[in-house]
Amino acid sequence: MKLNAIIVEDEENSRLILRNYLTKYCPNISILGEAANVEEALVLIRANDLDVVFLDVEMPYGNAFDLLDKVGDINFETIFVTAYNHYAIEALNAHASYYLMKPISIDELIKAVDYVTEIRKKEDALQDQVLVPKTNSVSGKITIPQQDGFEVIETADIMYCKADDNYTEIYLNTNKKKLVSKTLKYIEESLKDANFARVHKSYLVNVNEIVKYVKGKGGSVVLSNGKEIMVSASKKSDLLSYFK
Repeated sequence: MKLNAIIVEDEENSRLILRNYLTKYCPNISILGEAANVEEALVLIRANDLDVVFLDVEMPYGNAFDLLDKVGDINFETIFVTAYNHYAIEALNAHASYYLMKPISIDELIKAVDYVTEIRKKEDALQDQVLVPKTNSVSGKITIPQQDGFEVIETADIMYCKADDNYTEIYLNTNKKKLVSKTLKYIEESLKDANFARVHKSYLVNVNEIVKYVKGKGGSVVLSNGKEIMVSASKKSDLLSYFK
């Protein structure tokens, strides 16, 4: 499958080498443009539907992490290409798909592209299809703290949960909403055995309520009540693991 890509690298010679390697050894990569700095990269990212960005870390007037912060919700895979190995942990925290060291190894480059290709193939396989969870077990109950005690609700009644600072909004299939004085991370831990997937930093969804995965500039899931929720690039693999 073809993958739309851009190269973000401030050194012209390095851009040339990477472009030549990709053209020769990774024919499924379609290079839509190149950028030498953060601002140029932002323009390309916002103007194109991208699958992968080959990203150098150090650039003039900002670095790779500044760029990713400005992009916000990242809906493409990121392959870091750098001469510095001390950025590896930051790259991992930024949900990089792969970390390539300069000088670029052709074998490693092919591995990186193959890895991203597999991720995109899984997404394409699920595009516009009704999904079947591996398990439909959402049995159980959780307690929601109240000022005068707590309320017990069935986990199967929960459609999705949304972060609200240190609170969580719990949306039920009865069209009711509960506000809980707990973080979404806390709720996620409470529901870890009940088939709920963290699809975004702000959303936790009941997998059994997902009826469709839609691939677009990013990706999203559609719930049985028609609610559409964006899926972060870093959460896609986790989401896909819930389905056959």
